Amino acid sequence: MSQTPSARCPFHAATDAEIAGAVADFDVFEGPFTVDPAAAMRLFRERRPIFFSPKLGYWVVSRYEDVKDVFRDTGAFSPANALEKVTPSSAEANAILASHDYAMNRTLVNEDEPAHMERRRALLHSFLPAELEKHAPMVRRLVARFVDRFVDRGEADLVDELLWEVPLTVALHFLGVPEDDMEVLRRYSIAHTVNTWGRPSPDQQVAVAEAVGNFWTYSGQVLDRMRLDPSGDGWMEYALRRQRELPDVVTDSYLHSMMMAGIVAAHETTAHATANALRLLLEDREAWDEICRDSALIPNAVEECLRLSGSIIAWRRVALKDAEIAGQPIAAGERILVVMTSANHDGRHFENPDMLDIRRDNTTDHLSFGYGAHQCLGKNLARMEMRILLEELSRRLPHMRLAEQRFDYLPTISFRGPDHLRVVWDPAGNPERADDRARTPRPLHLLGSPPRSSLARPVRVAAIEALTDDIRQITLVDPEGRDLPLWSAGAHIDLLAGGFQRKYSLCGDPADRKRYVVAVKREAAGRGGSLHIHGEVRVGDTIRILGPKNLFRLPDGSEPIVLVAGGIGITPIIAMADRLKSQGRRYEVHYCGRARAAMAYADRLERDHGAAAHVHASREGRRLDLAALAGAGKDMIVACGPDRMIDALQALCADAPDRLRFEHFSAVETLLDPSVEAPFEAELRDSGLTLTVPADRTLLQVLREVGIDLPSDCEEGLCGSCEVGVVDGEVDHRDMVLTAKERAENRRMMACCSRSRTGRIGLSL
Repeated sequence: MSQTPSARCPFHAATDAEIAGAVADFDVFEGPFTVDPAAAMRLFRERRPIFFSPKLGYWVVSRYEDVKDVFRDTGAFSPANALEKVTPSSAEANAILASHDYAMNRTLVNEDEPAHMERRRALLHSFLPAELEKHAPMVRRLVARFVDRFVDRGEADLVDELLWEVPLTVALHFLGVPEDDMEVLRRYSIAHTVNTWGRPSPDQQVAVAEAVGNFWTYSGQVLDRMRLDPSGDGWMEYALRRQRELPDVVTDSYLHSMMMAGIVAAHETTAHATANALRLLLEDREAWDEICRDSALIPNAVEECLRLSGSIIAWRRVALKDAEIAGQPIAAGERILVVMTSANHDGRHFENPDMLDIRRDNTTDHLSFGYGAHQCLGKNLARMEMRILLEELSRRLPHMRLAEQRFDYLPTISFRGPDHLRVVWDPAGNPERADDRARTPRPLHLLGSPPRSSLARPVRVAAIEALTDDIRQITLVDPEGRDLPLWSAGAHIDLLAGGFQRKYSLCGDPADRKRYVVAVKREAAGRGGSLHIHGEVRVGDTIRILGPKNLFRLPDGSEPIVLVAGGIGITPIIAMADRLKSQGRRYEVHYCGRARAAMAYADRLERDHGAAAHVHASREGRRLDLAALAGAGKDMIVACGPDRMIDALQALCADAPDRLRFEHFSAVETLLDPSVEAPFEAELRDSGLTLTVPADRTLLQVLREVGIDLPSDCEEGLCGSCEVGVVDGEVDHRDMVLTAKERAENRRMMACCSRSRTGRIGLSL
């Protein structure tokens, strides 16, 4: 194998001693973590993704897949310590709490199975999309009323005058709690947060304990009044009615704890998340101006801000038994801090993870609401509020800007949002002064995942070059000359033109922010997309793209890599070869085709990669011996090409399937033909729901309609991101991800394309 020297990643320059020092000094209440949690976790994310913090007494988990695995595995990792005090209370503070009979116990966020899911099912109704939508008119009226108070003033502290008040009012309305004593409740809410997740001094603990005790008493009194007549529309009134039906499930102590926790959960996190989002958007004027022009971008902008700077930065678990996280042994009883804000900045899952990209089309994969059975029940209410708040402000005050200020944050282990957010504007420029129609809300997608059609990015075709008789290289640029988002080797974009949407791997220079390069092969027997691009797209045309995103990443590490490309599969592979060369890793690349004249980039491959490059043209007697290649050693093989090549490599690596990473460049046919499909029922065992998947809908589409968040990328059975666990029932597998063995095991399926063979299937959702 050839090896080319290159500059090393700066993280690799850190010595083991320096990393050990960073681990020893890690503290969520002091130092870099309090300034920028995601940035402070970068070194750990790259070099020590799981480590034990002696200052905290927790194992800290920082990578996306590892955080997701901890949330998913409720059998090994319990949420029982989610509301555990980070700082033990003093004797004096404990005495004050005892005087109030404070007995905060189990809630939805810190209860183990099966009790958690039984209660969650019993109380789910109010959080279904159809129920949440009933609150939208009230939220709109409320936001407009608060903005009316300062719109003509020219300055405001959005936290004090809008972002704290609105979510608290909505929370009380949703719960069915009277809107009296809002200022007192705000103080109680902050005290509860400090008491549970903060590090108050001994003197502060006494004041905090008094407020928390009063909060507990207040919650109980409100609940007692509700019991006299629980006929209202609030969630707690609904819970009281359910208590009459299920007294052993919905108990008095549980309702008291949920009343208090619900006020905090529905209020403080939404206030912080919206403040974080507005700060991000106003600091990135281009992004702010885009949502001011186009409200269809607001739902995805909300998701991107939640990913980049969500209000819940970390959450806690405790090991129920001896377990492992990514190979790291965790003993029963040990505590774990899963840092979602770090996971949301993991470049293994998100392209250009530290960049605000309001058109990012996998941003809803973020873990800011958790994942799995304990995913935040109120996530869609929070999203709806954030979308309405952004729409009102971007429409009525598009010219507002951040005032000069220092941003202060209350230090806690889990929550983050600025204490104040001061903005200024010239009231003379208020759009509604010139046109009263500016007071009318614009259309807005209030619930569910952002429509993918709204995320498409306009690009201009800057150049078209014939590489072979049937392959065209297309260069795309931003119409305004702006930088395009960063991408990494293996990434692709979706090209939208002429009513077609097709995926093409990026094969230019990732360092060139001004242009994207793709190569499109004309497929006469294809579905029409490539024919349209070859026949109709011209230099100067403006078309649209989705992405970039990467479902086909190079493996981490320093081990040698064997790259294999078949036909047009060279496009991601040559980008990977370029990347490996720049890293100085050992690699070789094999490019297979029928005839050299039909093999795009063959000359560039040999020119740029020298002895590491091997071109195999079968008609010229240079066919690649896949069996010899696969049997030559234990190096990782990364391949992209036609099905027959991938199938052959899978068979050759059957005894060590982890050696092979691959991508098909042909998609499954995802269009459903209702005349041949059969409807089926999907029983969601963790949610207590049974859904009907009709003949003309996919399981993924039906899950989205009822507000079930499920990551998805390609929606063509290629990427595996929409995988769900199968409890029972026989799956009609239609993806190109699972191996034959995995299909036979029948333990998982891809929701975007696979269906049930038997008319009913049980899923772990």
